[in-house]
Amino acid sequence: MEAITLAGIARRVLDELLRSPYKTLEIRGARNVIALERARELGRVFLTYETFQDVTVGTEGLLAEILRLESMEQRIPWGDSDEREVTVCRAQVRLLGLGRIVEVRKKNTVLVVRVREMLPQEMDIG
Repeated sequence: MEAITLAGIARRVLDELLRSPYKTLEIRGARNVIALERARELGRVFLTYETFQDVTVGTEGLLAEILRLESMEQRIPWGDSDEREVTVCRAQVRLLGLGRIVEVRKKNTVLVVRVREMLPQEMDIG
């Protein structure tokens, strides 16, 4: 199964998704925001706690279907009187299963992966 990678996701978030298969994620990291925008077409994401640079064949994580995606701009205080604008993506996802990467392709700044679905006893996450 092919999916777009969201890397550096907190283990706590992955655990919550395993316990409850529907979750709304709030993504702030620039690389993951771009990845989510590209994942809109494919409709699936691969979530892992590994950093972008460490995602390779054999990396384990969760496969999820994107149910809803929205982008918004937030203003955050910066210094004494300045503000910065940050793009935040909210993605409502549904857990499809556990997976291990079998192929990685870098497409611009996004990692497109082919994932083999796994049984819970095959996982080493944690």
